[in-house]
Amino acid sequence: MNLEDLRFSPGTYLAPAVDWLNTNLHPLFRGISTVVEAVLSGIEAALVLLPPYGVILIVLVLVYFAVNIRVALVAGVALAFCYLSGLWVASMQTLALVTVAVAISVLIAFPLGILASRYRKVEQAIRPVLDVMQTVPPWVYLIPAVMIFSLGRVPAIIATIVYGVPPMLRLTTLAFNQVPKDLLELGRATGASPRSILFKIEIPSATPTLTVGLNQCILLSLAMVVLAGLVGAGGLGAEVTRGLTRMEMGLGLRAGLAIVAVAILLDGVSRGALQGRSSKVVRNA
Repeated sequence: MNLEDLRFSPGTYLAPAVDWLNTNLHPLFRGISTVVEAVLSGIEAALVLLPPYGVILIVLVLVYFAVNIRVALVAGVALAFCYLSGLWVASMQTLALVTVAVAISVLIAFPLGILASRYRKVEQAIRPVLDVMQTVPPWVYLIPAVMIFSLGRVPAIIATIVYGVPPMLRLTTLAFNQVPKDLLELGRATGASPRSILFKIEIPSATPTLTVGLNQCILLSLAMVVLAGLVGAGGLGAEVTRGLTRMEMGLGLRAGLAIVAVAILLDGVSRGALQGRSSKVVRNA
């Protein structure tokens, strides 16, 4: 037997499957693309409709009342940097893409994490899948996404969601597994319903670890944005790619720092909102 016969080529098996999906499920993929494009376009239109200083002022006011003055100032400085760097539109495109991707990732990972914390067999079943998902290089996710959805923002956001789900799911499971058992027993002893125990005991107790999970999800999603620029997703990733291909160090550096500013904005607002909500729940309880 020749050694060539023993070589394993995943593409030999995956290519026919992708061709079958494109042939038989094209209307479904087109519908997904239409919905994703509509949502992204709507958020981007809302962000660029007003002048930059108007958006910065609105964010300052909203974050001030929702979180606190310190986080509001951090958010304002981050947005001001995006504007002064000359990358306002690209920053808003990236902000829209990452916000949608993180929101969908959390919607997928949060209930699955709760389910995995409740049932050991579910956790054991998804653990090897998560191991593989976190081991595979991030750009690999772009290949099947581009083959199915073509170039553009849709494959970028699909790959970003796939890349952002594992850390959020793992840490959600860990957060609920770490909730003190005596608190759960106290809730049951007082006759609280499972829903009340979840929202008034488990989630507030798990909030610190959930915040870490959300932080990881945001950071990994932003890391994917740079790679997504290679497939025509636009935003700051495209600016980084343009700076790299044209050897324009200034453009690449400005775009990279703008990505950092967006990361600080999203992390600060999400962290402050989660911690503030947890404190309110505890006080009301």
